Amino acid sequence: MIILQIEHKVPNFDAWKKAFDNDPINRNKSGVRRYRIFRPIDDPNYVIIDLEFNNVHDAESILAALRKLWVHVEGKVIVNPQSRILETVETMEYK
Repeated sequence: MIILQIEHKVPNFDAWKKAFDNDPINRNKSGVRRYRIFRPIDDPNYVIIDLEFNNVHDAESILAALRKLWVHVEGKVIVNPQSRILETVETMEYK
């Protein structure tokens, strides 16, 4: 499994979540299989997003689209976005 992990500050979580839910990059049709949103317990204005893909090509394409989008929303909806593409090496579940 390939994961595009994104993290950044948000001036207002509710405004950011509304923008995320509007889905300007069309996650479903762009190869995103699943996403998870995290917030640190001690910082509700910081988000970490994992977008899961079947392949690296789709992750790279979405990242390119996001970078174009970030130019327009940097400082308004998000602050200092960071990203990385990860490969799942191992997963273990415990009861």
